[in-house]
Amino acid sequence: MSLPATALLVLEDGTTFTGEGFGAAGRTHGEVVFATAMTGYQEMLTDPSFAGQVLVMTYPLAGNYGINGEDVESKRIQVRGLVVREVCEKPSHWHSEMTLHEYLLSEGVPGIAGIDTRALTRRLRTAGVMMGTITTDETAEEALARLRSASRYGDTDLVDAVSTDKPYVWSADSGVRFQPDDRTVPAPGVRFQPDGGAAGAGLRHIAIVDSGVKYNIMRLLGQRGCRVTALPAHALADDILALAPDGVLFSPGPGDPAFLEYQVETIRQVIGRAPVLGICLGHQVLARAFGASTFKLKFGHRGANHPVKDLASGRVHITAQNHGYAVDPDGLSSDIEVAQVHLNDGTCEGLRHLREPVISIQYHSEASPGPLDNVYVFDRFIAMIAEFRPEAARQPREVA
Repeated sequence: MSLPATALLVLEDGTTFTGEGFGAAGRTHGEVVFATAMTGYQEMLTDPSFAGQVLVMTYPLAGNYGINGEDVESKRIQVRGLVVREVCEKPSHWHSEMTLHEYLLSEGVPGIAGIDTRALTRRLRTAGVMMGTITTDETAEEALARLRSASRYGDTDLVDAVSTDKPYVWSADSGVRFQPDDRTVPAPGVRFQPDGGAAGAGLRHIAIVDSGVKYNIMRLLGQRGCRVTALPAHALADDILALAPDGVLFSPGPGDPAFLEYQVETIRQVIGRAPVLGICLGHQVLARAFGASTFKLKFGHRGANHPVKDLASGRVHITAQNHGYAVDPDGLSSDIEVAQVHLNDGTCEGLRHLREPVISIQYHSEASPGPLDNVYVFDRFIAMIAEFRPEAARQPREVA
């Protein structure tokens, strides 16, 4: 299959890189970000937290083990474009079903290869992430003029584009395969239970507020004997609690947490009525519910090698991360404390409520890609559920 001809990557400051197009021909634009994981390009491509972004792989080779139908984290490619030093046209892996080029082409996503990704990464680290465009049919000047009139990443609420439209129950036994790009169709590994169903009766029931949930969160909960129901990002507290969940998880997702003020109120109403876990974007929204603010990082944390220190134990965990915003703990309620910090820049990586079963983490405990050192967070969440007494049960009864 022939590749597109010459392609350009043009940044909003006018910096231009000339390379070889692959995937779909044409144009795309988004916030240009880099990730440091050495493997896991398929998981990154399908991670909803990358929605609205052009992904730069710092590892020089991509596509060498191809694409398969199982290592997906959502039902479609989420990135708007991919930038690599070298793309492999002849992958070698027994599980491979197509090349990286064919995968991008099948979903209309442009890529560019053959550029100096080290120079590009240094540029983003120095100047900060910025908007950029990949194009195969414009001059650099034309692309820059179009880019400067395009919408900016931080001005867009991307959660609505990646959240589920309808509630569904995750079911690993239905398998995980490629799925048509239709958000009303259950994602791979998912089947609807419109009446609540009896599937998984007797298991721990986890409600996930889906702001861009990755499949591996649901896989790992399922492996721990949990029945998982995913709900749209705009689900109200009454919608969540009507399911009588044993615990509520606020998921990762893309974009600025300031757009999710509706979830702030939902979290406040759920606290005390069910154990709560927030991951990544869910961590940021939970922090805002307790009085903290959030801010944009210069170039974000994206990759599989970020060191996080647990303040109670002193233990350092190597974590997978994918976020461009962080929590400013100034203003946090006295009911909650910073539990973990990033050792590279000191940013808040985890919160712990002092009285209620509420924890949050900035990193991705589900990995995919990245180290599995932190799946213990799900075990801690389940332990919190086992120990939980509902708020009503803790209130003394009025005597007539």
